[in-house]
Amino acid sequence: MDTEAIKALSAKHPRPKDAHFVYGTAGFRMLATSLDSVVFRVGLLAALRSKAKGGQYIGVMITASHNAEPDNGVKLVEPLGEMLEQSWESYATQLANAATEDALVGALSMIKLTEGIDWSIPARIVVGRDTRPSGPALVDSVKNGIAALGGEIHDIGLVTTPQLHYVTRCLNTEGTPDAYGEPTVEGYYKKLAEAYVRIVKGKTPLTPLDVDAANGIGAPALEELSKHIGDQYLSVRVHNKTGKLNHECGADHVKLYQKKPEGLELKPGGRYASLDGDADRIVFYYVDDDNVFRLLDGDKIATLAAGFIMELIRKAQISLESGEPLKVGLVQTAYANGSSTNYVQNVLQVPVVFTPTGVKHLHHEAEHFDVGVYFEANGHGTVLFSKAAVKCFHAKDGVTEEEQSAIQTLRGLSDVINQAVGDALSDLLLVEAVLTCQGLTFPGWDQGYTDLPSRQEKVKVSNRHIFKPIKADTELAEPAGLQDKINFQVAKFKNGRCFVRPSGTEDIVRVYAEADTRDSTEQLANIVCGIVFDQYGGVGERPAKYHKVDEAGNLGPTIQKK
Repeated sequence: MDTEAIKALSAKHPRPKDAHFVYGTAGFRMLATSLDSVVFRVGLLAALRSKAKGGQYIGVMITASHNAEPDNGVKLVEPLGEMLEQSWESYATQLANAATEDALVGALSMIKLTEGIDWSIPARIVVGRDTRPSGPALVDSVKNGIAALGGEIHDIGLVTTPQLHYVTRCLNTEGTPDAYGEPTVEGYYKKLAEAYVRIVKGKTPLTPLDVDAANGIGAPALEELSKHIGDQYLSVRVHNKTGKLNHECGADHVKLYQKKPEGLELKPGGRYASLDGDADRIVFYYVDDDNVFRLLDGDKIATLAAGFIMELIRKAQISLESGEPLKVGLVQTAYANGSSTNYVQNVLQVPVVFTPTGVKHLHHEAEHFDVGVYFEANGHGTVLFSKAAVKCFHAKDGVTEEEQSAIQTLRGLSDVINQAVGDALSDLLLVEAVLTCQGLTFPGWDQGYTDLPSRQEKVKVSNRHIFKPIKADTELAEPAGLQDKINFQVAKFKNGRCFVRPSGTEDIVRVYAEADTRDSTEQLANIVCGIVFDQYGGVGERPAKYHKVDEAGNLGPTIQKK
């Protein structure tokens, strides 16, 4: 390790004074102007991680996903496209916060010693970015960090986050029995397109889908994917291609505010979807005959996929090599609508497991099933097929036409779904394939169950770290007494449910509420927001909609009059 070269390069990427950085679920994410030193040091860590993994490719993605355009971020991707191993998240935090060049070199040496890294092993890094204006400069910073440790850089340019995950996995499995595909962005398009066509060929095509691309990388990526598929199999019209990223549009905006994005006019009979800024999440929606907005979010996608796959497995009459039936399961977080959970468990008869919020938790739990479906309500998710499941899909052909059709569709799904990570484009094809096979309209899909009204709010607080979630984020262990206050309020509302959890990246807490009516949901959310703001460190101007409660937990007279 050339410590003097590292110090010299690090000095060109000075760390902001008094800043404190934390590598969270989404990596590092903040204003782009604060990221230069962080990204340089992530380049160093990527090279270390590659060496620690025996020279396998590690991915580095420069993106802030659904955040506003002035933000940016960086995250590392493991060899098979997974999120960074949790034990290495602390290393990322240590490097980012090293106060001097000497401290940085010391932290690098400590990681090398702790992990037993052989310095002679090469480091190979795949780098990609989204369309944010700050991206090119940050790519240069991360490349400087990689070069400081002699790493080999494979820059794939402007890509969706899932494409970066895909290419990383393909590079590391190329030439092995687990080869995942051609390790290029072109290979990604070809694999998904060919699999989708196999599933829908010969079936009645759906009406056009209007897609809000959030003014992000998803716009050119979806248009390119559509060219590979062909209009006769997939008809999409892409909107919001070149404006301000995620501004009044995108999947997060639509999900959070339960309304259409700017740039789209909704009409009864139309079919609509929104991607987020880096195309790793998607939601669908429509307006009914009364012009009422109807959202088809991650919960709806998960139930559609789980139900369809269960039906295919039944029709295919297949089982594992051991003779045991395939285990299909759905993994959800606390944000899943209560109605979706009841529908999956009681109607579809699919087991449901809950995990803390965060893709890494969902992905890990889904791996315990032969077919593990996971989606967050925000539209981020995928389906994982075990090696044993894929093997049984290919072990034999069906005896009857129905069996063979089901087996062929399962084979196609295992290719059209990006199992490396949640992928908006892949999930778009999954949904369109299921709807095509079942001849379903959006209203028909929506009839499976009716969501309870829900509301998400953000409360700015002075210190998010005092909020300690437990039980898969559904309750708080700390601050003492807050959970009892939440429970007291929830008990007042029919079908009431509410939880509070801290953000992983900024000093806010998120409040989620459900109840039997929209008005009750709004009231429950605003009561709990008021309690958090007033009693647990709210900062900034107090939003007028937050309700005040007295010491006994009752609403004040002015609120009761409303």
